[in-house]
Amino acid sequence: MAMNKNTVLAWATTIMIIVGLSLIALGAFRYDDVAGWGFAAVGIGFFANAWVFNALKGRV
Repeated sequence: MAMNKNTVLAWATTIMIIVGLSLIALGAFRYDDVAGWGFAAVGIGFFANAWVFNALKGRV
């Protein structure tokens, strides 16, 4: 299975979306104090990075 750069970016985007969703879920359901806001903020940051990786597909 040969992986070119677009496939690598697609996998990185998928993994970052999964991690972002899990961090937002941790912030929403596990932690009720200020730490929950931090987890949610980091999860949104993972979404932003995944968006950039998705935008780079085909251009790198």
